[in-house]
Amino acid sequence: MDGIKEFLMTQEEQDKLKEQIDYLKNDKRKEIAEKINVARGYGDLSENSEYDAAKAEQAENEEVLKDLEHRLKYSKVVAVTDIDGKTVNVGVTVKVKNVELNNEMTFTITGAIGSDPMNGKISNESPIAKALIGKKVGSTVVAETPAGSKKFKILEIVK
Repeated sequence: MDGIKEFLMTQEEQDKLKEQIDYLKNDKRKEIAEKINVARGYGDLSENSEYDAAKAEQAENEEVLKDLEHRLKYSKVVAVTDIDGKTVNVGVTVKVKNVELNNEMTFTITGAIGSDPMNGKISNESPIAKALIGKKVGSTVVAETPAGSKKFKILEIVK
């Protein structure tokens, strides 16, 4: 796509993204518009902190909305047929062993939208996922993380 970044995601992630955009466009915009109208009723706008706060919230909402719409426009859903269970890809859960620490971890590879590292969901854009994607059970990979190189052996891939 000629220099435009594609955002890989599962169908579930794309559906959630659409819901979030709908909420920001409809419900959140109305809520902010009401705050602005109420604040206008307080008089002089040049010294009206409620009005300033509502306008700042409006600007932030529009910026987030613009980013999410961009991600949706350039999203690519990883088709179920692309997930064969034999190679690591977006949408699979992979069990790995950290070779240096000799401990096992389980990650679900998601698109950036579905990332939740505290719950074992890592973005396909993260260093660990980048190292794992395309590899098979038994492969050993090295991920260049901010904390240094980490070596992982892939133990299991679950669709």
